[in-house]
Amino acid sequence: MDPPGQWGSIPGAYPWIWAANPVWCWRSAAGPAPGWVRVVAVAELDVITERSDPAVQRIIDVTKHSRSVVRTVLIEDAEPLVQAIHAGLEFIEVYGVQTSPLPGEVITACRREGIPVRLVAAPIMNDLFRTDKKPKAFGIARVPRPWSFDELSRTTGDLVVLDGVKIVGNIGAIVRTSFALGAGGIVLVDSDLTTIADRRLIRASRGYVFSLPIVLASRAEATGYFRRTGIPLIAFDADGDLAVSDLRDADEQLALLLGSEKTGTSRSFENISRHSVSIPIDPAAESLNVSVCAGIALYERYHWNLADRRRPPQATAPNPQQPAKRRARRPASSSGGPGRRR
Repeated sequence: MDPPGQWGSIPGAYPWIWAANPVWCWRSAAGPAPGWVRVVAVAELDVITERSDPAVQRIIDVTKHSRSVVRTVLIEDAEPLVQAIHAGLEFIEVYGVQTSPLPGEVITACRREGIPVRLVAAPIMNDLFRTDKKPKAFGIARVPRPWSFDELSRTTGDLVVLDGVKIVGNIGAIVRTSFALGAGGIVLVDSDLTTIADRRLIRASRGYVFSLPIVLASRAEATGYFRRTGIPLIAFDADGDLAVSDLRDADEQLALLLGSEKTGTSRSFENISRHSVSIPIDPAAESLNVSVCAGIALYERYHWNLADRRRPPQATAPNPQQPAKRRARRPASSSGGPGRRR
């Protein structure tokens, strides 16, 4: 296969063939995955070579494991960076490593939003990330203000309610699936998270944690919200009175309630749930992972959530004067169960 432009090479052991102009390179089989990848030439960007550069202290501060007040967050790797930029996060600066090509999609996203980009010299990177895995691309962004239930009410997609789910990897996987399958938002109850800008959650969600409304709430706040709004809560349980396939017939916004694999959903939520739903599995299997359950449920609901899909309001600057619904809400059924499609 011919390269998409003029080519040169960078000497050394790094497993890339380099193209400076236009910005394409071939990633060899020795790298993560072979194929053409759009990159940016390192010569085009300034390089941080001195520890006295203010950015160095900024990076040190944001990587500290214990900070009483979290105002900035580190976002690592190309996909989470690009997704966070698309979601409207306010970046202070984005960085690459002097010895590695910086993906072109990162450069393109940064230039479109006016985000400054620099490279970090290898000795500085070694000082900054002595114990952590060294990212090839990373950025520092300001933490957006938390979403509220009022803002969550502006979307008509289904809500995913996680009751007592604490494993960050599971939460991150559910965030990615929820965004991909058009969910309106997520409510995290008793998750032990203090902010959605948790570095572990950003990694696990691949940056999608900023792309849809996510509310951190107490159990009392969450149950109060669903009592006020009347959005039907559908609890997932091994002995549910409905099959998961029944969800595709519901022609109204639903709240899909999932608990932890060990304890399930709490009594306070069960008391206000309209129905319970089960997913058929082999009796020899104890349970399904909660993120798998969420994926199955949201797939059954794609007809509602992906129809005429629009982006939710941005997390960084939601405007209460212009409530942006993703589509006109359909009237709910007056029956006791989820509204049936007519």
